[in-house]
Amino acid sequence: MDLLTFARGPALQWALVIFVVGTIWRLIGILLLPRKPDFNEPRSTHPWRGALGLIVRRTVPKREFAGPTAFGNTIGYVFHFGLAIVVFGFVPHILFIRSLTGLHWPGLPSGVIYVVGALTLAALVAALVRRLSHPVLRLLSNADDYLSWLVTAAPVLTGLMAAAHWGGPYPRLLAIHVLSVCVLLAWLPFGKLMHVFLVFVARGTTGALFARKGAST
Repeated sequence: MDLLTFARGPALQWALVIFVVGTIWRLIGILLLPRKPDFNEPRSTHPWRGALGLIVRRTVPKREFAGPTAFGNTIGYVFHFGLAIVVFGFVPHILFIRSLTGLHWPGLPSGVIYVVGALTLAALVAALVRRLSHPVLRLLSNADDYLSWLVTAAPVLTGLMAAAHWGGPYPRLLAIHVLSVCVLLAWLPFGKLMHVFLVFVARGTTGALFARKGAST
């Protein structure tokens, strides 16, 4: 079995199993946490509106903090939206998703994906430099932060290398790219990258609680 066959076969299959089982396990564990009963009369009978509202509003920084956090927010938006565009807009990725779920949609031109991928990688590097140079961020960072950055940046870098046929034969570059994606999938449920799901759970829960109490968000 050559490297590409292994990457596309057993490695990817096990990574997907770990990703799905780990994500479900984490979400169920959070949803089953004991909660204290709230005997107060609810101010709103539609807490889901508060949940959705807070999810949407928290995507935009507060005006009071927009200036000091502009750089961090900008690179955050660039690499988050960039990753989404690369993952869900690149035709080979869409074909892979279709093979798993049956869902598909039109893809973006390859040139657009390459530019977005390069911008995404640049934003990830900028985020790392900011983390290393900012005294507070550096103090708050731990091994999870740096490992999560590495397993996020690696698929972007190896994908660009494979697309450009730079660094070796294409099958080997593609295998390395797929293996980097496998590592990302396997790590995601257990590290801080799980925020890709938990951010909606946390904001939705907070918004629903605020709506029940009649509090402004």
